[in-house]
Amino acid sequence: MLLSLSSLFLSLIVYHYCYDDKTPLLQCSARKEYESDCLDNRLNYETLTTHSYRTMSYGTWLSPISSALIVENTITPSEVRLDENGNAYWLELRPSESGRYVICSNKQPLQKDILEQPFNARTRVHEYGGGSYLVKEDVVYFSNFADQRLYQINTKENNVPVPITEQSENASLRYADYTVDSFRKRLVCVHEVHQGEHDVQNSIAGVSLNDSSIVTLASGYDFYSSPRISPDGRYLVWICWNHPNMPWDQTELWIGEFSNEDNSSLINKKKLFGQIDESILQPEWSPDGKFIYFVSDKNNWWNIYRTSVDGQNVEHVYDDQAEFGGPSWVFAGTYYGFDSNSNLVSVYWKNGIAKLCRIDVQTKKSTPLTATEEYTDIRSVRVNKQTVYFVGSSAVKPAEVVEYNFETNTKNVLFRSTNITIDPRYLSVPEMITFKTGNEIAYGIYYPPKNDDYPLPSSTTELPPLLVRTHGGPTAATTSAFNLRIQYWTSRGFALLDVNYRGSTGYGRKFRDSLKDHWGIYDVQDAIAGAEYLVQQNKADRNRLTIDGGSAGGYTTLCALTMYDFFSAGASHYGVSDLELLAKDTHKFESRYLDRLVGDYPAQRDIYIERSPMTHVKKVSKPIIFFQGSEDKIVLPSQAEIMVNALREKHLPVAYVLFDGEQHGFRKAENIRRSLDGQFYFFSRIFHFQMADRVEPIEIENLSDD
Repeated sequence: MLLSLSSLFLSLIVYHYCYDDKTPLLQCSARKEYESDCLDNRLNYETLTTHSYRTMSYGTWLSPISSALIVENTITPSEVRLDENGNAYWLELRPSESGRYVICSNKQPLQKDILEQPFNARTRVHEYGGGSYLVKEDVVYFSNFADQRLYQINTKENNVPVPITEQSENASLRYADYTVDSFRKRLVCVHEVHQGEHDVQNSIAGVSLNDSSIVTLASGYDFYSSPRISPDGRYLVWICWNHPNMPWDQTELWIGEFSNEDNSSLINKKKLFGQIDESILQPEWSPDGKFIYFVSDKNNWWNIYRTSVDGQNVEHVYDDQAEFGGPSWVFAGTYYGFDSNSNLVSVYWKNGIAKLCRIDVQTKKSTPLTATEEYTDIRSVRVNKQTVYFVGSSAVKPAEVVEYNFETNTKNVLFRSTNITIDPRYLSVPEMITFKTGNEIAYGIYYPPKNDDYPLPSSTTELPPLLVRTHGGPTAATTSAFNLRIQYWTSRGFALLDVNYRGSTGYGRKFRDSLKDHWGIYDVQDAIAGAEYLVQQNKADRNRLTIDGGSAGGYTTLCALTMYDFFSAGASHYGVSDLELLAKDTHKFESRYLDRLVGDYPAQRDIYIERSPMTHVKKVSKPIIFFQGSEDKIVLPSQAEIMVNALREKHLPVAYVLFDGEQHGFRKAENIRRSLDGQFYFFSRIFHFQMADRVEPIEIENLSDD
C-alpha cells in the first residue's frame, strides 16, 4: 500500500519519548531543523518518488538522526572514579562546549558539574592524554588543558580551582595518571617535560601539595604510566617501556621502596616482570596490600595475574581465551577492581562483545554478572564493596554511567549520554560477521540500511551503497557501542561495515601482532575483502562502494584509494599520506610506532616510500574528501595538503575542509556537524543522488555535473 507524502510527513514528526521526563525525540533547534527539512523537501520528494514512497532510492531518505541531533544531545562519558565513601565521579566530553571535558559527580549536595567554564580537565601527556583527574578526601585534582597546570578543588568549600603547579612556557610541563601520596602530602604522577620540539622527557614524579616542589622518583625509560602506592605507603609500583615499543608491544612492571631517611625518594628499585613481547598493564594493590595484581598477555590473551611484593609465586588469577584488558592509548584505563581481598570484578571481551564477571581469586572461579548483559561495550570499571560502576552501552543503547549492586541485583543509571531516545524504526541492528581475507580471517560489524519510513526499494536491481569504516590506531578496535554517527548513514539508506582488520585488539595477541610489518597491506586487504563479502551476499552495490577512516584509518583509506581500483570514493579524516613524514615529525609517543608496523627507519626507508599513499597518487582515479585540524600535532595538515594538490593536478573531484583550532580528532560541535554532513554531501554529488537534508555545500573541485 502506497503512503502519501502528507502521511509520510506526519509519521516522521511524531514524538517519541524516553525515561520519565518525557523528552521528545527531537527537541530545540534539532527538532525545528528536522521539521523545516520535511517541509522544504516536499518538492524534492515528489520529484524523486513521483508520488510513490516505495521507490525512494537509497541515500535519499530523510532521517530524524541529524548532525544537529548528534552534537546537541550527545555527551561522551569516560573515566569513572570513586571517592572513599563510594561517591561516583566521571568526565563528560561536551561538543556543544567546544569539546570541553567536565568533571561531574553524583555526590550530594554537590551540583552535578564540579568543573565550571572555562576549565577543561584534559592532559596532553603523550598527546592523547587520559588520567586527567583524581578524587581524594573531598578534593578533586586535575590538569587544565589550556595551561597544563595541576589544580585542586575543595568540594566542601567551593568549586573554585586553585593552581598547584607553576605556570610553564607553552605548557611545557605536563602531568597525568595521578595517585595521592597521603603519607608525604603530594601527588605522584607521570611527569612530561618538553624542552624543545623533539626533546621530551618522561618520568614518575612527586608533586608537593605544600610548596609545589617536584621530586623525580623514577626516570631513565622513555615512557611511564600507572604509579600506584601500596596501602601502607611503603612501596610504589609502576609500568615503564622504551622505544620502539608501544605499551601493547612490551612493557615492564617495576617496584620501589620509599626511603626511610628522606621519606621522599625511592630505593631498592627493581623490575618484577616484563619479558620480550609481553604487554603488562593496570597494576593494582590488593586491599590488604599483600599482593600486586596486573594484566599480562604472555599467554596470548590479556589475563589477570597476581604476585607477592618480592615478585615470587606468580599466580594466574583466571585463565580464559578472552581479553581482560586493552591497548593503553590513554592513561588510567581500568578493567577490574576489588570488592574484597578474595574477589574482584572485571570486564572481558570475547568475539567483540564485552561482559562483566566476578572472580574468586582463591578458587579461580568466575561468576557472570548476567544482569549487565544488556551492555555489549563496557569501559572504566570501578568497584566499591558490592557495587560496580562502569560506562556501558550497546548497539541500541547510548552510553550510560551505571551503578550496579550485584548483591541486591539492582541497577541505577547515574548519567545518560543523551536525553533523547531514537525510535527503533530508525535504528540499524548490527550483525557480527567473519570473512575470509587471503588465507586468514578478519572480523567486522555489518549495519544494514534501516528506516521504516522507507520500505526497501522494490527494484530487485538496486542495492544500497556501502560505507566501509576503518578504525584508527591501527592497534585499536571497533565495537558495537551505540553510535549515532553510524545510524546517521544507515537511516539515510547506506549500508555500513565497521572492520576489525588484522592488527585489531580484542582477538588475542597473535591476531594483533599479525599487522606487524604489514600496515598498509593487511588492513587494506581486509577492508576490501569485507566489502567484497557483502557484495557477494547481495548486501551492497558494487558500483557504490565507499571507504572512510580517521588517523590510521585515514591511512588505510588513502592506501585503498591509491593502490587499488576497488572503491568508488573515499573520505580521509586527518589521515596519514606520507609515512616518512609521519616518522620524522610526529610526537614522541608514536615516533617509533612505525618500526614494528612498517620497518626500521631510516634503514628501510624504501618501504616507507613504497607504502605511502603519496607515492601512488598518480594511480588514484577516484574522488576523495579530506578533513583536517589546523593544529594537529600527530598528523600535520601538510600531509592532507600534499594529497589534495596531487588530486587537483590530476583534475579529479576533490574537497579539502580545514578546521581552524582543531587538533587530532574533532571536538567542536560545529566541526563534527560539518565533517558528517560534508562527507554525505560529497558522496551524494559523486553518485548523483539528491540528499534530503539541507546542508551547507562543500566546495568540490573538478566536479562535473554530467
